[in-house]
Parts: sequence; C-alpha cells; structure tokens
Amino acid sequence: MIYKAFLFDLNGTMIDDMQYHIKAWHRILNNLGASVSLERMKEECYGTNNELLERIFPGRFSTEEKKRMSLEKEKEYQQQFKPHLQLIAGLDDFLRQSHDSGIKMAIGSAAIMFNIDFVLDNLNIRKYFGALVSADDVSNSKPHPETYLQCAERLKVESSSCLVFEDSPKGVESALIAGMRSVVLTTLHTKEEFSRFSNVEIFTKDYNNSMLFDLLY
Repeated sequence: MIYKAFLFDLNGTMIDDMQYHIKAWHRILNNLGASVSLERMKEECYGTNNELLERIFPGRFSTEEKKRMSLEKEKEYQQQFKPHLQLIAGLDDFLRQSHDSGIKMAIGSAAIMFNIDFVLDNLNIRKYFGALVSADDVSNSKPHPETYLQCAERLKVESSSCLVFEDSPKGVESALIAGMRSVVLTTLHTKEEFSRFSNVEIFTKDYNNSMLFDLLY
C-alpha cells in the first residue's frame, strides 16, 4: 500500500526516553506515598499526566494541583534526559527521505506541548511536521482514536491512507480503532505484547530497517 501520511507517537517512538519518564514519575509518586514499583510504573505510563495521577491517587488532587505536578515532573524529566536527547537511530534520515518523497507527517502524542516543543526545537525537526496533536488538543487519550483522527484531519488525508508509528500497545490499539496500520518500535515493549492486534505491519528496533524505506516508493 502507498501511504500518504506518517503519524508518529513521540516518547519511545521518536526518542528512546520512556525509562526517564518512568523514573521521574516513580520518584515523585512514591514521595507522595504511593508505594509504586518500577514495574507497575512502566505499566501506568500511558495517557495524559492528569489521567496517570488520577489512576494512582483517585480524587486526591485538584485539576490545578495535577497541572502543577505534571509540569514539575516534565521539568525533572527534561533536565535528566537532555544530555541524552537524540532521535532513535535512522530516524533523521527516514524523516528527510519521507519529506522529500512528499509524504505528509504529524505527531500525535499524549505528551503536553511543553515536551513536544522540547524535542522538536532541540533536535531541529519541526520543519518536517504539518500537524502536532498533544494532550492539550484532545478530550480522549489513547487508546481512543481521537489523537490520530485529529492528525489525519489536520493533514487533510483519509485515515486509511495513514501509517502510525508507535511503541505501546495502547497506541497501536488507538491506530486500529482509527482504521490505520502501524509500525511498532520495540523500545519498551516486546513483539509478543502486540499479538492481539491485526494492524501491525512491521516490528523494528530502530529506523535502520530497509522495510521502512520500502514504504516510500
């Protein structure tokens, strides 16, 4: 199939940073008395920051308190991760060739725009993306399809013409519900964790995979 648009998740898909998010939340939540293990923290790192806080501490914090804690966590994450900030191997070349081939691209992430800007501006890749959909732009986070449907709408392409790049089962489920095929980056989850999904086209550990470049032609 010839795809008209590539839609990228951000964390774990474009940059290999999920361990930094997990550790930042682990410290903050346990300081608040959560007693959450690192393994459980890995399982809870999906959706928006507000949703994560509500799952761990239901009804405990106001919207403003959750917003403040979310920003505190992201500042800690950025400080710890910035010395290691780089695109997953091969992605720079893949973005450039995709752009030159006329494929439209968007980012659809549960991250707040503060974190998306951190990546795009420090790595100078904003020029490749015709749409950015963050946690601030949707009412329903993944696995609801709203994030990727918004990406397609903003790029003015049909959902069936979009290929989603993801690293998490909930992200692949979001793409499936939106009627989109997926490429899975196995940065945090194993291939076996996606066995129930019928829309996975390629599994890969990075973007140095000839099967990905075959999608351009």
